[in-house]
Amino acid sequence: MSALPLIFTAGWASGVNAYAVVLLLGIFGATGLSDDVPQALQRTDVLIAAAVLFLIEAVADKIPYLDTFWDAVHTIVRPAAGAVVAALLAGQDGSLPQLAAGALGGTTALASHLVKAGTRMAINTSPEPASNIIMSLVEDLAVGGIITIAIFHPVVAACCAGTLLVIGVILVYLLASRIRRYLIRRRQRRAAKRAAAVV
Repeated sequence: MSALPLIFTAGWASGVNAYAVVLLLGIFGATGLSDDVPQALQRTDVLIAAAVLFLIEAVADKIPYLDTFWDAVHTIVRPAAGAVVAALLAGQDGSLPQLAAGALGGTTALASHLVKAGTRMAINTSPEPASNIIMSLVEDLAVGGIITIAIFHPVVAACCAGTLLVIGVILVYLLASRIRRYLIRRRQRRAAKRAAAVV
């Protein structure tokens, strides 16, 4: 079960920023800093695609309302990426069945994605854009830091990821009223646009 902490951590991080996870793991593997990274993630085409998509996400993730749209689009992408990365890591290690690893990675990625999406909805209830930028930078740094720790100290990283996931779930629960206000305002804006189009 030695791959389990890395699989859990990669799943959590994929739910926040899947492209950063693929890019960082690929770089760690390609530079020889880790033998735990599958060859599939070290391929040049995979690294280039992950880098381009990471840069696009880095911009989209910092713009109010666009970040929520981006999250909605990635409700399938992030859990799928978490499942694929987890299955690849399990196949590389051989200590955990790939199907079980994929399920764990995908489920963890979905949970952290829902926390991120919910938090962003709450942040979008504030009129200023600075909070979006700050939150996005914090998320990017958290993913980068925890994946780096996971390469050298996977159990420590898994504990950090688990703690952040629990804190995130509690935070979304506490922010539920703000999230509901955001959803109501979004419905009202859509209704107003439809009414204007009819007129």
